[in-house]
Amino acid sequence: MPEFPLEKIAPFRWRLAESALQGMRVPGEIFASDEMIPRIIADKTPQQVAGVATLPGIVRASFAMPDIHWGYGFPIGGVAAFDLDKGVVSPGGVGYDINCGVTLIRSNLQVKEIFNQIPKLTDALFDHIPCGVGSEGKIKLSQRDQDEILSRGAEWVVKAGYADHSDLDRMEDHGRLDDNDPSLVSARTRQRAERQLGTLGSGNHFIEIQKVVDIYDEQAAQAFGLWKGQILVMIHSGSRGLGHQICEETLKIMQGVVRREGIDLPDRQLACAPIRSTEGENYLKAMRCAANFAWANRLTMVGLVRQTFASFYKKPWQSLDMNLVYDVCHNIAQIESHTVEGKKRQLCVHRKGATRALGPGDPRIPDAYRSVGQPILIPGDMGRASYVLAGTNKAEELTFSSSCHGAGRLLSRHAAINATRGEDIVKQLAAQGVFLRAKEKGTIHEEVPQAYKDAKDVTDVVVGAGVSKLVARMKPLGVVKG
Repeated sequence: MPEFPLEKIAPFRWRLAESALQGMRVPGEIFASDEMIPRIIADKTPQQVAGVATLPGIVRASFAMPDIHWGYGFPIGGVAAFDLDKGVVSPGGVGYDINCGVTLIRSNLQVKEIFNQIPKLTDALFDHIPCGVGSEGKIKLSQRDQDEILSRGAEWVVKAGYADHSDLDRMEDHGRLDDNDPSLVSARTRQRAERQLGTLGSGNHFIEIQKVVDIYDEQAAQAFGLWKGQILVMIHSGSRGLGHQICEETLKIMQGVVRREGIDLPDRQLACAPIRSTEGENYLKAMRCAANFAWANRLTMVGLVRQTFASFYKKPWQSLDMNLVYDVCHNIAQIESHTVEGKKRQLCVHRKGATRALGPGDPRIPDAYRSVGQPILIPGDMGRASYVLAGTNKAEELTFSSSCHGAGRLLSRHAAINATRGEDIVKQLAAQGVFLRAKEKGTIHEEVPQAYKDAKDVTDVVVGAGVSKLVARMKPLGVVKG
């Protein structure tokens, strides 16, 4: 087994030399604290960082965020950009859950006023929003509905009356990627998605009632509509079975492309296709369909959350100020313009378990936020804090405008179950002031706080490296899991 030595090149930045693995075209770069490095090495994720660096057309470096852990082909927390003419696109660099992402909803409710209502409010969310493995909702999509969602994303949700048109302005890419092709989405894939719009799913997906406990940047917090003691709702979910099926079907196709093109890979999970090939273009078009479905899915759940609160408090959601703060994705490949060696280039940026982090002034940021940077939503585990950050201009220079996406796993799901066998996790969380409702008992043990890094440690790294800035910290009060 080759060694993958890391050299510290700056605070929170570690370099993996091109000589670490035969075939590397660029170095690797890992963002981490000194304390994280032994665990990262033990997890062998530098090996995956090196593997990504062997892919044709990769630009500048193979990057990894501090929430890095072992993934399919690419590490989770991986960022890689590819030249459009010479580069490739790899489903392993996006992930199975295409456009898994996070939505944050604010309110004018104060924790001191509603704290005793959190259990009943959490129960109401659990009862109103379908969750769990293979969960299905009340919305049955026709073929025409599916086509419109796959092509127009969150716009369909607004048209159907589940959300407000103003929500689109607070979503990455307005909740829609163009240059998609619904005809590339198979009948089997469509079948899996038929009743999954507005459903949470399982695993690390959640809906969480949170309280804002700290404000670190008053200007950014004011722009985002955040204040200490405020009640927020965070949603973490993705494209459900539709994205998984697209990834699965495409990987089989790309194995053949790798053989045809003679692409030498250190790991077959890095299966890819030239961006300009038919297979590469078809994957990107199908992936955009899945991304659009994911945005529609999360925005539909925003509507269901609003319905729940409106019914509970017998007030319109508008009077509760339940507007979107933002919606960001963290499993995606996007065509973007970036400066490389002083020149603007069009690149295909893979972010797998990584979030776009646009700095102040970028025209893709909503007008209300443009002076402070794009909101970055970092969920913690179900017992510890989550964070709101803002993007910086330095992120463009260092990471193709990318930041971390969450806490990052420390234990596999199997290891987490073994480590907590016999423990009453619900009771433990209740003692910490967190009310938990979950569909499956196994999910509770898979998702225990000790299975994850502390999100504080992860955000400290990206803030220390300058690719994000801290805005607010939130603690969980009520958690819904699949």
